[in-house]
Amino acid sequence: MCRNIKLLFNFEPPTTQDEIRAASLQFVRKISGSNKPSKVNEAAFLAAVEQIAAVSATLLASLETNAPPKNREEEAAKAKIRYVQRMPRVAG
Repeated sequence: MCRNIKLLFNFEPPTTQDEIRAASLQFVRKISGSNKPSKVNEAAFLAAVEQIAAVSATLLASLETNAPPKNREEEAAKAKIRYVQRMPRVAG
């Protein structure tokens, strides 16, 4: 899975449309292999982002859980700890 795509389900406050679109953009970039499409592919690229964002929003709205909502700051702190543990320090 692309590490730049963030978990979007079960947060308080709920995930925004901007966050869903950003994750969709990262997904399309990953599968297309392109950060910025050529002019000839731009329409298809942007259409894919919008379609994936719409499907993702539908999915997130339909999911259910008994777990309490996650706190964004706490999840970011946990992710930072995982990153530090995963990345070896460069000897300087």
